Amino acid sequence: MTAATVTSDALMPDAARSYSDRQRLFLLYFVGALVDLVVLGLFDQYSEHVYVDTFTTMVLASVLLQLLLKGTIAVEHWVASHFKGKTGAGWKTLRFFCAWLVLFGSKFVILEALALTFSEDVQFHGWMHGIVWLIIVVVTMIIVEELVVRFYRRLR
Repeated sequence: MTAATVTSDALMPDAARSYSDRQRLFLLYFVGALVDLVVLGLFDQYSEHVYVDTFTTMVLASVLLQLLLKGTIAVEHWVASHFKGKTGAGWKTLRFFCAWLVLFGSKFVILEALALTFSEDVQFHGWMHGIVWLIIVVVTMIIVEELVVRFYRRLR
């Protein structure tokens, strides 16, 4: 085999070619936390509305954010499951309203969790005690995470 014909699969051990569900879940959370770390770090560095005291705090806040965001999505799916099989515009409107309520309300829970966990070490400043900037940061995290996932899938 010449250097020109070596593929990345040939360089990987057999055990690395298939992943268990636990490995995939770990990778999902790990990449998500890294994306959150990068986004939070960039907002901390380039915005006067986001403050994180130390890199260690930023890592821990990123892990907490990742867990809370995944929990929010799980709750939103659970709420949406109550409307499964229901037809009509009223039910559809109620489903979207409930999803919005969970997604929007969770930002207040996230802000409070960050405040309780990190006190003055993680702060969001601005309108409505920083909730607007938290929403901007979280939406950016979700968009970047989705872009990374899409890029990863295209590598297949």
